[in-house]
Amino acid sequence: MEIKPYEQTYREQMISVWERSVRATHHFVSSAEVNRLKELVKQIDFYSYSVYCLISENKVLGFLGVEDRVIETLFLDPDYIGQKLGTKLMHFALEELHANKVNVNEQNADAIKFYSKFGFITYDRSEKDAEGNDYPILKMKLQEHEK
Repeated sequence: MEIKPYEQTYREQMISVWERSVRATHHFVSSAEVNRLKELVKQIDFYSYSVYCLISENKVLGFLGVEDRVIETLFLDPDYIGQKLGTKLMHFALEELHANKVNVNEQNADAIKFYSKFGFITYDRSEKDAEGNDYPILKMKLQEHEK
C-alpha cells in the first residue's frame, strides 16, 4: 500500500470512491443531491492542487487533496473505513504537505471527531458550503501548542 500523486488513470476510481464514501458517511445529503454533486466532482481538475491517492494493487482505496495547506478532500472507500487508512492519509497531509487547516461539514460528526484527534479545533463557521449550498461548514485549524 502506498500514497502516490494523482494520475489520470485513477480518476474514475476516485469518483467512485467519492460517491461511495459520501453515501456511507454524509447521511445529511439526499441521494438526489449526491447525484448532483457527483456531476460537479466529475468536472474537478485534480491536477490543479496537490492530490494524492492511497493505492493497493492498482486499486484506489482513498484520496487526499490539499491546497494552500488546507485539506480540501479526504475520502476513503467505505469498505476500508476503520482500518487506520484515514490516519495514514492524515499523517501524509500533516508531515509531507504541511496541512494546518480543514473545512468540514458541520453535520459530519465523525469527520469532526476524526480531525479533532489530530489537534484540529474549530475557529470559524459558515452557513453555506463553498458552492453556496445550505451545508454549514466548520473551519478547523491545528491548535497552537504552548511551549
